Amino acid sequence: MAFYNMQNGDAPLFKKLADEYTLSDNHHQPAQGGSGIQHIFLGTGDDIFWSDGNGNSTVPPVSQIANPNPLPGTNNRYTLDGRYSNCSNLTAPGVLPILRYLDSLPYAATANCDAGHYYMLNNTSPGFRPNGMVDDAGIKDGTSIPPSNVRTIGDALNENGVSWAYYGGAYNAAVHLANGSTNALDAVGRAYCDICNFASYASSIMGSPAQRSQHIKDITDFFDAVMTGTLPSVSFVKPDELVDGHPASSKLDLYEAMLKKVLDTLDADPGLKAETALFITFDEGGGYYDSGFIQPLDFFGDGPRTPLLAVSPYSKGGHVAHSYTDHVSILKFIERNWHLAPLTRRSRDNLPNPHPDRDNPYVPVNNPAIGDLFDMFDFGRGRQDDDR
Repeated sequence: MAFYNMQNGDAPLFKKLADEYTLSDNHHQPAQGGSGIQHIFLGTGDDIFWSDGNGNSTVPPVSQIANPNPLPGTNNRYTLDGRYSNCSNLTAPGVLPILRYLDSLPYAATANCDAGHYYMLNNTSPGFRPNGMVDDAGIKDGTSIPPSNVRTIGDALNENGVSWAYYGGAYNAAVHLANGSTNALDAVGRAYCDICNFASYASSIMGSPAQRSQHIKDITDFFDAVMTGTLPSVSFVKPDELVDGHPASSKLDLYEAMLKKVLDTLDADPGLKAETALFITFDEGGGYYDSGFIQPLDFFGDGPRTPLLAVSPYSKGGHVAHSYTDHVSILKFIERNWHLAPLTRRSRDNLPNPHPDRDNPYVPVNNPAIGDLFDMFDFGRGRQDDDR
């Protein structure tokens, strides 16, 4: 646990942005778990499951199936801290208490667990290595999940002719390492976060050399694209683990330095900045404690709150938005802006925007509901400013 006192100078860049733009104090990680599942929800609005690599659900190695029942003689250890759960099976360890809880809620919150599907819970590497080769050894022991056919926002953007890219820090070096490089300069490739790239799990993108080349980039390519006027309509930017603020490998001031470089690069192109909405967030909060309201949506989450900032000419003013959102709200924003349909019948982008309780703006009265982030902006004010 850590505490940052922004009034006393901690996290000065985040403080400055919060004072100048719009902050959400009711944004959540979409699942109770680590980084990997949060990024998968960011890209799919859903979880992925163990399969034969062709979209057919199968059973993972027994050694990787979770048993969260307490280990005898302990009070804080699982019997088996596994990676997958068949949450449609009422007899599976740990499942029934969650389903009973969902059933007890005063609104309809289904588990959203298809029969016979073993969904990913813990951080698990994608079945594709950074160079696009399938990680057969990892799949055999269950530490990597087979290539997924779950539909992603990248698929939807492709189908509708909207340009997009995922920019991952140290991706190029990670590709070189996967190709067998022994160059010391490529050692930084170990800091590439493969579990943070939702597209790395998807056969339709990572399994296609053409799609991979077009849409999976290094973060250095992001800066080049801004400077050359070739930035796609939708961009996901993830720093490498040395500068992403993760306490195990980085520091918050390094993340702020990387963020400042992103902001300064956008500032260098006033025309681009004028039509860009930059969402800044963290994948997850690092724990299960939170004094705020957490809305149960399904078997997987929601989880605790994480910071979310919206930086745009239309989000100026130092506002605080209270409507309930999670990372899937970013998908809903993209879909509303480009007139796209929800990704699948299961994905959370089907949920309505929240109607806040009159006496408590943090709690939707139409649960389950998550916002599309449009209330973080004042587009009418921007048009009036243009008229003047």
